[in-house]
Amino acid sequence: MFNIVTVQKPPVQALRQDGLSLLRPADFMRDLQLPLPRWANEWNVLAASWDRLPPDAHLKDGGHYRRRRHACFIQALAGGILTQTPHRAHWQPTDYNALHGGFERWFEPVEPAVAAAPAWRELLAGFGKLFAQVRPVPRWYIEAHQFRIDTASGVGRPTPEGAHRDGVDFVVVLMVARRGVKGGETRVFDANGPDGIRFVMREPLTALLLDDERVIHETTPLFPADDAAPGSGLRDTLVLTYRASGFQAP
Repeated sequence: MFNIVTVQKPPVQALRQDGLSLLRPADFMRDLQLPLPRWANEWNVLAASWDRLPPDAHLKDGGHYRRRRHACFIQALAGGILTQTPHRAHWQPTDYNALHGGFERWFEPVEPAVAAAPAWRELLAGFGKLFAQVRPVPRWYIEAHQFRIDTASGVGRPTPEGAHRDGVDFVVVLMVARRGVKGGETRVFDANGPDGIRFVMREPLTALLLDDERVIHETTPLFPADDAAPGSGLRDTLVLTYRASGFQAP
């Protein structure tokens, strides 16, 4: 049975044994071997870029609660080189995303200054090195998604497609900011059994790591907090996917 203690084991051990790991802010930079204090200072500057995300124009449920940007990278593990690819569409098969799968979704790219920032690149590379300890591969094909979910219309849906897998090797959900909302419970379940865990990610730099072959995940809808000013509620995340066999494409 999954529980908070289980997923807070050392991340490589937790991913190998359970298929998921939860990194708390106090352990985040240590586990990813990020350079302190420079990294933290630079990341705080980058976090402001979530205020500049454009609307997601592809929501099939007719909602206007999601903003996002997207970028792709290739990480060569042997040389430690992280290369951004030319901008490309995000595509998933309908087997993994029944709501938004089966067609190319072109999102506005991650701002060049953000994608080139040392703190951004060190973050993506740090996760890639960690995942390579669980599943040794020559390279990772990485997709990065900046998300903002708001409650201006009364409800925001972080995963409108419901409980799902992404069709990759590993997934990271990194909390960037959360304020003025309630709900948004993260749920992770064994893809082949009854075990599961539910919790709310609240603090910035809380990171959920998932072995996408072994678990399914979702986040429940967000609603305005009782004491929040109208339209002020938001949940900002960075979602990263790591795939060894290339980017998903039609």
